[in-house]
Order: sequence, then structure tokens, then C-alpha cells
Amino acid sequence: MSNIMEVKFSAKSENESLARVIAASFAAKLDPTLDEIADIKTAVSEAVTNAIIHGYDEDESKFVYLKCKLEGNNIEIIVEDEGNGIEDVDLAMQPLYTSKPELERSGMGFSVMESFMDDVKVSSIKNKGTKVIMQKNINLPK
Repeated sequence: MSNIMEVKFSAKSENESLARVIAASFAAKLDPTLDEIADIKTAVSEAVTNAIIHGYDEDESKFVYLKCKLEGNNIEIIVEDEGNGIEDVDLAMQPLYTSKPELERSGMGFSVMESFMDDVKVSSIKNKGTKVIMQKNINLPK
């Protein structure tokens, strides 16, 4: 049986922590370990931060969309914006690449997401927005 949740919130950096807590709380039904919760929170944090900083250039009048779906022992988390989009997704996903070097960004956001989640897919259209779909399989207790 599946369960779905959707939230939209202002593209304010203070809402990044809200998104982390929402996704982690939603995942709690799967009885994840503390490490799995930390992984989810970290990945969501990176995706939301990317949407705010890169997608919207920190325009707080815009919205970030968070969707979560539980299916079996899997959680799918989608973070979406309607912002600048990414011209070259493959390039953007390379470690150390950043579109905002002047902000001293590390360029590791997508790498972090990929290391903490089981699957990460990114789709983007220039000037239309970006969608990050992340999946994590929660190990069921034995």
C-alpha cells in the first residue's frame, strides 16, 4: 500500500530545515535507522538548497515543491522548482561544478544526494525549472 504527501513552501533558506523534518517524519513509518534518517535529511537539504540558490537566485517570492511517496519499503522524494533550470544537467551533476562560484559553493550537492540515496534522477528545462527525484530503500528489520 502506498502513501503520498505534497507540500509547497516559500523559497526561503530557513525552510530548508522544515523540508528535512517533513521528509524524515514521513519516512518514519518505514522504521528507518538513524543513519537512514540522516541520509534522507541530508539529501533533501541539498536538493532544497539547490532550488533556492540556483533555481530561484534566492527569490523568496517563489515556491519549492516537496513530494514524498512511500511504496513498500521505498521512499521516493521529489524536490521541484519552477526557476532558472539547468542548461546542462550532466555537467551540473559533476563533482565540484557550481554555477555560482562567487558564492563559494562547493559544487557537491548532486554528489551528496547520490551518495546518500539509492537513486537520483534530475530533469530540467532552461527557464522552466528543475525536478530532482530521489529514492531510498529502507532496510526492514530482520
